[in-house]
Amino acid sequence: MPCYRCGVRQTDPSRGQSPWKRGVVQHSQILICPGCQDASDWTADLDRCSRCSSVHLVKRLGEVECRDCGAIVAPEGAGEPGLADDPAGVALEGDAGAAGTGLQGGTGPEGAGRGADLSEEVARALDRVLG
Repeated sequence: MPCYRCGVRQTDPSRGQSPWKRGVVQHSQILICPGCQDASDWTADLDRCSRCSSVHLVKRLGEVECRDCGAIVAPEGAGEPGLADDPAGVALEGDAGAAGTGLQGGTGPEGAGRGADLSEEVARALDRVLG
């Protein structure tokens, strides 16, 4: 899966904790590379938990779960309360005015790990491995 913001792909991870961060944007799981995490507004596009306003969300089996407070939104609850895309009055330091502005310079969730580019990349990888 490529970085949501710049599109760079993750290489084989080394042992230990990955420097890449997970997040959820419009109920889709995304990854943010270490380089993009240096930007002060890297969390601006991420969905937030409506209970605790955290951006530490993960998507598993269709459910979006907050890693901080444990709130869960079921697959059919995508439009119901649980996750706030743009909570009023909630912004991280350095995010003033960034919420709700959309993606700036990123590939977006529609391009993250989908499409012809990924199909071609997978085909090349299979050819290398299987001959």
